Amino acid sequence: MIANPDALPLAGPAPVSVRTSRGTVQCAIAGEGPAIMAIHGGMGGHDQSWLLARALAATLRDKRVVAVSRPGYLGSRLELGASPDDQADVYGALLDALGISTVAVVAVSAGGPSALQFAARHPSRCRSLVLVSACTGKLQTPPEITARLRMMRHLARLPGLPRILKWRSERNPQAAARRAIPDDAMRERTLRHPEAGPLFRALQSTVFEHLHARLPGTVNDIAQFAALGELPEGSISAPALIVHGRADNVVPFSHAENVCRAIPQAKLLALPDGGHVALFTHLNVVRKEAEPFLDAHERASLHPHRIEDPHEDDIAQT
Repeated sequence: MIANPDALPLAGPAPVSVRTSRGTVQCAIAGEGPAIMAIHGGMGGHDQSWLLARALAATLRDKRVVAVSRPGYLGSRLELGASPDDQADVYGALLDALGISTVAVVAVSAGGPSALQFAARHPSRCRSLVLVSACTGKLQTPPEITARLRMMRHLARLPGLPRILKWRSERNPQAAARRAIPDDAMRERTLRHPEAGPLFRALQSTVFEHLHARLPGTVNDIAQFAALGELPEGSISAPALIVHGRADNVVPFSHAENVCRAIPQAKLLALPDGGHVALFTHLNVVRKEAEPFLDAHERASLHPHRIEDPHEDDIAQT
C-alpha cells in the first residue's frame, strides 16, 4: 500500500526507479486519488518536486503525488531526453508505466518548458497546469547564476564539502536565505511561517545532497533554454494558473505574460513584490489560487484574467 503523504516527513517518500518505454525514470510516489505530477527546477530532483507539491497543496490527502526527477537529475539519466519536447514524452511514458491516465501538472522555474510541452503534446492527459516562477520561453541565464553554477561544479568535486555546506545552511537559515530573499522583513516573515519556513529551509538544504547528480541536468537546462522558441498560440487547452513575481530577477515577469497570451484558459497571479521564490514568500495566496487546479472534483476558473495580490504581508496571515 502507498503511504499517505500527510503522514510522511517533509523530505517525502524514498524514490523508486520506474522502467518505462523511454528508459528508467526516478520519482517519488505517495498517496491515492487524482494524480498530481510535480516537476522541479534547476539544481533539483524528485525531492524538490515533492516539496513543490507539498507547498502548493494545503493538504495532499486524497491525492496521488508523482514527484519526478527530470532527465539529468539524481537517478534519471540525461540520455532519457535533453530537450523539453523529449522530457514531455518521458513524462507520458512514466504515466503509462504507472497506469495513470490524467494528471494535474505543477512545475517551477526550469521545470516550466517540459511541463508546457507535456500539456501541448499530451493534451488528453493534462487535467490542469500550474506554473510557478517558470521559464516559458527563451532565457539567457543571469551571470550571477552562471557563476554560482561554476562554483557548485568545483564544490561537488571536493569530498565532504557539500555536506559541510548543507550543515551551514541548516545551522544559519537566515544567512542561507539572504540571496533568495534579500528583503529583511520578508525573509524573517517567511522563515517564521509555520509551513513556508520549513518548506523553504528544506529546499535550500536539498541542493547540497548528491550535489554532483544535480549538475548535468542544470547545465543542460541552461543550454536548452538559450535556444527555446515561442510556444504556439492555442496549443494548450488545459486550464492553467501562472504564478509569477514582478520582482523575479531569475526569470523575468514577461515570461508569465507571454505564456498567458498563448494559453486560452490561463489565469495570471501576479505578485507585485514577489521574487523567484514567491511560492514561499506568498504561500497563502498561492495555495488559495492553486487549490481548484489541483482538485479533480472542483472546476478551476476558466475565464482568463489577472490577479494582483494586494496583501504584501500575505505570508503572515493565518
